[in-house]
Amino acid sequence: MPTNPLQGAQFVLAAHRIQQLPADEGAEVAFAGRSNAGKSSALNALTGQKGLARTSKTPGRTQQMVAFSLPSVLRGETSQAAAARLIDLPGYGYAKVPEALREHWRHEIDRYLHERRSLRGVVLIVDIRHPLKEFDRMMLDFCVGTLLPCHVLLTKADKLSRNQAAQALTALRKDIGANAAVTMQVFSAPDGTGVEEARSAVMSLLASDTRAARV
Repeated sequence: MPTNPLQGAQFVLAAHRIQQLPADEGAEVAFAGRSNAGKSSALNALTGQKGLARTSKTPGRTQQMVAFSLPSVLRGETSQAAAARLIDLPGYGYAKVPEALREHWRHEIDRYLHERRSLRGVVLIVDIRHPLKEFDRMMLDFCVGTLLPCHVLLTKADKLSRNQAAQALTALRKDIGANAAVTMQVFSAPDGTGVEEARSAVMSLLASDTRAARV
């Protein structure tokens, strides 16, 4: 089994505002998705740590921006180590939280996506069994419009047959259309489907240097 480059992930902090996040340097990849799409399970599977991100039968437990540090990655031709992070954005659209808190997170997530210079890409978590929701389409439109790479994980593929999962992936590709900013794959945390592919995608995002083209 290949070495897991994300295995050393460690919890750093949970932020209520973007100013509380770690210093805006190095490279980071944000994980976004609706509260019941399996975001925490995906993070745990990718890092190989069952308890890194909290999972719960009650969707919406992630109500802050949670930063996880990664082992230093060598980036570019200078062989200089740079800080790398994963950022777990608050689950959106399902959690039973006050409207004022929802509005706060809409504002903070929008600021994060527009202002965070170390952001190299987004991993969008989508339940393979359901059509894209409004939030999913908003995130995809933002990424395409700002040239921010987005890798879609169609989670919970273990709930479907292999043929059904393949059809769902084909349907999503047809729905979104060809766009260099968006890649996608089938994924399942429980049975490990697509985990290695997703890890490679995250590492590619961390190593990319697309921010200069977006600002």
